[in-house]
Amino acid sequence: MQPGILVQKFPSSDLRLGTQLVVHPGQTAIFVKGGSICDMFESGTYTISTNNIPILCRLINLPFGGDSPFQAEVWFVNKLSILDSTWGTATPLQIEDPKYEIIVPVRAYGQYGFKIDNPKKIIETLVGNRSAFSSGDMTIYFRGKILSQLTNIISDKLIRDGISILNINSHLSDISAFAQERLTDYFAKYGLSLQVFDIISINANENDPSFVRLKEAKDLAAKLKITGRDVYQMDRSFNVLEGAAKNPGGVAGGFLGAGLGMGAGMAAGGQMAGIASHLNVNPAPTMAPPPIPAANVQYYIVVNGAQQGPYDMNAIVTAIQSGNITKDQLVWKAGMANWAAASTLPELASYFNTPPPVPAP
Repeated sequence: MQPGILVQKFPSSDLRLGTQLVVHPGQTAIFVKGGSICDMFESGTYTISTNNIPILCRLINLPFGGDSPFQAEVWFVNKLSILDSTWGTATPLQIEDPKYEIIVPVRAYGQYGFKIDNPKKIIETLVGNRSAFSSGDMTIYFRGKILSQLTNIISDKLIRDGISILNINSHLSDISAFAQERLTDYFAKYGLSLQVFDIISINANENDPSFVRLKEAKDLAAKLKITGRDVYQMDRSFNVLEGAAKNPGGVAGGFLGAGLGMGAGMAAGGQMAGIASHLNVNPAPTMAPPPIPAANVQYYIVVNGAQQGPYDMNAIVTAIQSGNITKDQLVWKAGMANWAAASTLPELASYFNTPPPVPAP
């Protein structure tokens, strides 16, 4: 058999008793008569006789002995492992990231290996009446079958193990083993044994909008985990108001740029309440702040004339240490009669490196 040929038909169907049949190692010879598989021979040298082809003899009623001629097709099947078959995605696979629930188009490619375990089944299911069937024919046939199932296979594995697309290449070995397990039964339907299935790479276009959103979602999750939700919300409030102050064309920019800085009084805060609502920040309440949970003191602060909060003690301290709250910035908590500079609160004064205020007589 020529290299790359899996199944090949012997060119002549005119046979005689006494003819020698040579089957090389790694091959199986199959006798076919009238579309029915009659006898099979594994590797070795055989002299065709009525003793070693009994099924065929019954079908054609050969006379006993002699070199009687008969007609039968002989197929040679290569049972050696083929390990260099490749596959790749012509169009991207649409995979949903299980952590951030964003669908990202990815491309994948790899290699697989197989061998023929059941020569009879492959002739019945794939070869038919073709005179030859090559490994290239097999690759073309199974490439579409593999790709049609690969999206579900990869998605199931990512969901099962909680793997993000951003980290997928560090799990290729596990995904490959999972894919081989899922595809083994499918190959067995055609008399094939799937020896190995490797996913060499799964990658996404870094400029694709969905992949960009996925990276932004990961960055946001990391920031929330490091700083805490309260501090992150406070930073967002500062960023929004700072951006508004730098926008002279906007309504908010006109007010914020007119000298309403940190520590502005409650009168300015009242004017800014309506503007802050357009900036997606918390507007100043028209009534006293709500009661605080008994288990944890909650603070409110004035930022550019607008009330922000509530924040717990850890968030306030972090903001002071990072310079986002100054000692003159107005702060309020439950039990205070009015807003006061942050440095005048005993529990915050030490963070400004100033002694606490002297109690009133």
